[in-house]
Amino acid sequence: MKAYLFSFLAGVLVGVVYYAIGVQSPAPPTVALVGLLGILAGEQILPVVRRMFSGLKLNVAWREAKCSQHMFGSLPGARAPEAAAKDPRSS
Repeated sequence: MKAYLFSFLAGVLVGVVYYAIGVQSPAPPTVALVGLLGILAGEQILPVVRRMFSGLKLNVAWREAKCSQHMFGSLPGARAPEAAAKDPRSS
């Protein structure tokens, strides 16, 4: 139930921001995509900051939090060597 309440409050906050910058809802695709990118980035801020407070540098904290995979997904061909090693037909 707490997740629904927080989700609703986040939606209200976004609605206020949309009103403040003069964007009608539903937002134009570019505005919506930039907002989604902001959501993904916002999800990664706390894990990275926690790791940095424990003494890690930014690039190490970013890697350990797996931010690239979360924000950008698996890039094409990223798992090709791993999949080929498991495929018995590849030998």
